[in-house]
Amino acid sequence: MDLGFRGDVVEFYQRYRRGYPDAAVDAVVAEFGLGADDVVVDLGCGTGQLTVPFARRVRAAVGVDPEPDMLAAARRAADAANVNWVLGADTDVPALGLLLGTVGAVTIGQALHWMDHERLFRAVHPLVRPGGGVAVFTNGTPLWLQDTGWSRALRAFMEQYLGTRLTLTCGADEHTQQRYADALGEHFTVRRHLVEYEDDLDVEHIVGGVLSALPVDKLPSDRAAFTVALRDILQPHAPFTERVDVRILTGRR
Repeated sequence: MDLGFRGDVVEFYQRYRRGYPDAAVDAVVAEFGLGADDVVVDLGCGTGQLTVPFARRVRAAVGVDPEPDMLAAARRAADAANVNWVLGADTDVPALGLLLGTVGAVTIGQALHWMDHERLFRAVHPLVRPGGGVAVFTNGTPLWLQDTGWSRALRAFMEQYLGTRLTLTCGADEHTQQRYADALGEHFTVRRHLVEYEDDLDVEHIVGGVLSALPVDKLPSDRAAFTVALRDILQPHAPFTERVDVRILTGRR
């Protein structure tokens, strides 16, 4: 599947996609008892927003992504020497087992909606050690689907720009979370974790966040004009405060 996350999109993704709070990463480390002997595999790693924090807490981390441009950017920016970047997808999990043996955890950060989660959870079970498991992160509600004036204005602007309604939650809604939990529970013992915080955004970060989510063929050709138009739409709704709910589903073997 070509998601279009390449080229200029990668720069926006690396610069504007928020990372994960330490409390969220530490909750998974504690849940699985991860330590200096463990390897963590991060599927759909993008530019490493989740891979690198885990690498700092274990022996090694492996970031896996199907887009070479994402991996190249991750490799350039990584400040952890114990990370390997691998071109691959969730369908390559059985091959990873042959290469790595057992691992402490498999993580998926804001990417499971692109994967066949039922097949993935089944394939991951033999890859993780007893006491380890799977951790599925959703990193807040998409910028354009929040219950604020600025988010509603953003949604209207983007729906006009794209010519379609924006309804996909990237897995953050309760119905999808329950579907994931039910499928995970077929193979693992499931727990839910929540880390909440507020963040104050500016127009630059809202625009960058939006551009990081568009496929490369949907990026505006005149980005300066796009930014000015969006700024004019958003400005009456300042300040741009965002409530971020980091939801984590863990499945322990």
